[in-house]
Amino acid sequence: MHVAITGASSGIGRALAQEYLSKGAKVTMVSRRLEHMRETAGPNSDRVNFVVADLSNTEDAYHWIDDAEALLGPIDILINNAGTSVVHRTIDTDWAAVQNLMRLNVFTPFKLTCTLALRMVARRSGCIVDIASAAALAPQPGFFFYNASKAALSAASESLRAELRPYGVHVLTVYPGPIHTPMAEANFSVFDPSLARWTPTGDPKVLAKLIANSVEQRKARVIYPRVYTLARWFPALFRWGVDRFTPPMKRPRTSVNTSPKLRAQLEDHVDRHS
Repeated sequence: MHVAITGASSGIGRALAQEYLSKGAKVTMVSRRLEHMRETAGPNSDRVNFVVADLSNTEDAYHWIDDAEALLGPIDILINNAGTSVVHRTIDTDWAAVQNLMRLNVFTPFKLTCTLALRMVARRSGCIVDIASAAALAPQPGFFFYNASKAALSAASESLRAELRPYGVHVLTVYPGPIHTPMAEANFSVFDPSLARWTPTGDPKVLAKLIANSVEQRKARVIYPRVYTLARWFPALFRWGVDRFTPPMKRPRTSVNTSPKLRAQLEDHVDRHS
């Protein structure tokens, strides 16, 4: 089994890579930081194809596929995990950061999906996993563009499932709430500390196991932590709670993408999903 994971050097991507390597899979890890990917793979490097790529460059985001398949065989599972966030007041938009976000969170996974879905359909097998976000179900103030990007990815993913099912290709849509990662901590830091204290937050290793099991069982979606299932079944109530109880931002003019300290964190961890 050959699994390709974007944003595989830390956080959710790291946990997914380690989960699949523990199952004996061959893994293509795609990220900007080779040293972090090597550390993630550990003694299993002989089953890993390391791809150093900036996935915010949509035109170059898929050129690694042919080499990866030549080395490890056809990609059986594509996991669109890489992503980033912009957290600040919407009226203080930094358009360069927004364009980077939309390329990484939307256009690149769309391009990778279209490229590999064609090959999977021809083989009549395969799986595409889209790491969307609970923000697609219950948008949070301060995440205007992130909310929109994850809603786009989740809607595309949900619609693709029925489209590809007749060809034997499965699509799994994942809706993580906040997960314990450096990027999530960076995002929380923009708000009053009470937000982090009271927000249910998950473990990336637990989420990785849930995703791997759901792929095997061909489930339609994963929502984790489970409390965020309420956002799917009771969207109006859940959104009221988010709108009502999200505290004000401490630094309303600061984007986590432009703060030097937090930029360093994000470069190490671009796959926070909330």
